[in-house]
Amino acid sequence: IAAVNGYAMGGGLEFALACDIRVVEEQAQMALPEARVGLLPCAGGTQRLSWLVGEAWASKMILCNERITAATAEKIGLAQEVVPRGESLKRAVELAHQVAKQSPSSVTACKKLIRGARERAMNPQLPHERELFVDLFDTQDQVEGVQAFLEKREPEWKNA
Repeated sequence: IAAVNGYAMGGGLEFALACDIRVVEEQAQMALPEARVGLLPCAGGTQRLSWLVGEAWASKMILCNERITAATAEKIGLAQEVVPRGESLKRAVELAHQVAKQSPSSVTACKKLIRGARERAMNPQLPHERELFVDLFDTQDQVEGVQAFLEKREPEWKNA
């Protein structure tokens, strides 16, 4: 989970692009300005940005050296949340705690499938999704999760 609290330019934005979730403070600005100095975003920037925001916005940001605001980042899907100045780390930690309440084995499987969607067409991924879903029934976490739900309590995860 990335907490962006200022300028995320070049490698800084590429680092944030590699995260699952991006929380951006209202004053933050983001850009991939490498073409301005005869280079290109070489840490996945061209690929991840295109995947997240679409080819048109990626082209505008990279080819035109377009610097965007936090509001624009949220509007185009680059940021999931915009928070007030000084609140990004706090919110990122809150989200991390939310993730930590989930089954580690389920989170791992979900992340694998979400990332796989970038690299593979949907139809071949659907059987893999079903396979991972069925595999989760063989985990202690699945039994614990259902039991905790029925007992109206927080689960105690065992698998990691």
